[in-house]
Amino acid sequence: MRLSQEEARVIGSLIEKQLTTPDQYPLSLNALLLACNQSSNRDPVVAFDERTVDRALAALKVAGLVGLVHPSHGRSVTRYQQLLGEKLEISERQAALVGVLLLRGPQTGGELRSRSARMCEFDDIAEVDVELERLGGLSEPVVARLPRRPGQKEERWVQLLTDSPTGILGPPADDVARGAETPALAADVAELHLEVAELRDRVAKLCDDLETLRRACS
Repeated sequence: MRLSQEEARVIGSLIEKQLTTPDQYPLSLNALLLACNQSSNRDPVVAFDERTVDRALAALKVAGLVGLVHPSHGRSVTRYQQLLGEKLEISERQAALVGVLLLRGPQTGGELRSRSARMCEFDDIAEVDVELERLGGLSEPVVARLPRRPGQKEERWVQLLTDSPTGILGPPADDVARGAETPALAADVAELHLEVAELRDRVAKLCDDLETLRRACS
């Protein structure tokens, strides 16, 4: 299973809304578009249009990861529900953790506990780690533990359903596209992608600072 950036954002948004606003779920196309593009609880923030979300839904439907709910009971539009949890045979709590990782990239156990609180409850970080270990121990692992970086006290976890931590960073290598990587290699690749993204952010900030300095001196 390998999701594109658009598919990852759609699935993550559906999981989140299913668990946080069940009365409004399944979602209409317009509601799903708003969920994908919202600025809170998203990293990065995106600006998908309706056509982009529609294409992602079509691909996810073919893959058996999204189901359609046709108009009924006073509802006039088709609505969409995620089937990822059913496909992977994972629990609701595990689905919540996957959803947060899809929406916000690599995170520590503490961050995942805090950010999934609206979807499910964990008594402590140890409970989060137990569920993450189970997800990482599936026949086709869904998450992996990233190596601890210098100066960091906690290890982070990354989802393995896309080709980068947030599904945003471009095409996979040939072996990744064939699904031939091990969980450890996938985690290493995800870590490398994340470092590249952080370097790009730093370069962009330096360029902005340099431009500001030039204007001040002119």
